[in-house]
Amino acid sequence: MGSLHHLREETFELVRVLDPDGNLVGEPAPDLTDEKLLEFYRWMVFARLFDERCLNLQRQGRMGTYAPLSGQEAAQVGSAFALQAEDWVFPSYREHAVTMIHGLPMENVLLYWMGREEGNQIPPDVNVFTVAVPIATQIPHAVGAAWAAKIRGDRRAFIVYFGDGATSEGDFHEGCNFAGVFKVPLVFFCQNNQFAISVPLHRQTASETIAQKAVAYGFPGVRVDGNDVLAVYKVTKEALDRARAGEGPTLIEAVTYRFGPHTTADDPTRYRAREELEEWRERRDPITRMRRFLTARGLLDEEADRAIAEEARQRIAAAVRTVEQKPKAPPESIFDYVYAQLPWNLQEQRRELLEELGRAGATEAGGTAALGARSSGTNAAAGSPAGGMNAAAPGAQGRQGGGR
Repeated sequence: MGSLHHLREETFELVRVLDPDGNLVGEPAPDLTDEKLLEFYRWMVFARLFDERCLNLQRQGRMGTYAPLSGQEAAQVGSAFALQAEDWVFPSYREHAVTMIHGLPMENVLLYWMGREEGNQIPPDVNVFTVAVPIATQIPHAVGAAWAAKIRGDRRAFIVYFGDGATSEGDFHEGCNFAGVFKVPLVFFCQNNQFAISVPLHRQTASETIAQKAVAYGFPGVRVDGNDVLAVYKVTKEALDRARAGEGPTLIEAVTYRFGPHTTADDPTRYRAREELEEWRERRDPITRMRRFLTARGLLDEEADRAIAEEARQRIAAAVRTVEQKPKAPPESIFDYVYAQLPWNLQEQRRELLEELGRAGATEAGGTAALGARSSGTNAAAGSPAGGMNAAAPGAQGRQGGGR
């Protein structure tokens, strides 16, 4: 090859605390109480059951297109519990467990996926940015918010979630470059679930890992078993501690697998083998792994496990009832959540819609004037008071923080 040679990055070994059978291996386990370990498990079970209920609601026509998270419970629960109440979360569209753990009411999540923008109205004491459906657009937002916090001398940390497909977007690379140059207090958390809709990882990148992409931007990259909740918690806490200490960003690649479709509009049987799915479900299920670990420690038995699941089902059912009792959104509400002041052409369209609906006499003030109370924006990034309502169980309104 003459003067040319193939440059290989350093090996990014997979960080693991629990093997698939629930045995302690590799990295030392994080220092957590028995109750905290059980809380991790409760949230993982809750997330799985919430996901299953949402899929059923969608199939029954009671919910719109939905993005499932099953298979990724450890990645979400472990990383969310590493956060402190004042930290900020910038989700994509699949982080239902993360946002609820960090304080977003379950009703908000259900409302959003039922097509109601009110679900994207974040309570003022919850440090969660709004859902981002366009791929990777939340990354520059998170970088900017983290940079603003650094300029203001704010010691809180930020975390932004995205999938493996987002690493092919310019927003990812621009965000990483800016974050590295300015050493912003941000954790880039990639849930590598092996597919960007139907595109497999090997068609997404020629890099052996996603974690190694951090090298080019001058900050650490970590590759973790995303189905090991303890390992995810451990590496995320370390990364957040670095951010708060002023040491800059970290890229975490959580290697996991999406059990279900990309969204309910997707058919995964068209692009992945049944044997592959069965391998991940039967051998690498994150909930099974944690259950085995807790059972071996004498912290969980079948009766307690059934009680955890039943409590979760009841909480989910109560939230669904609450949301479905709300009045249906009027058709003209489609104009209410983009502009503070509707431009003339949308005002005309709104009038035409009302006329078509036979409600031309409806008050014109009902559209734009109501926006002040109904707009879907979130708190000013890095500026609002820290959230932190404590709740007793998964799915209740308020934060379930861990590892303070």
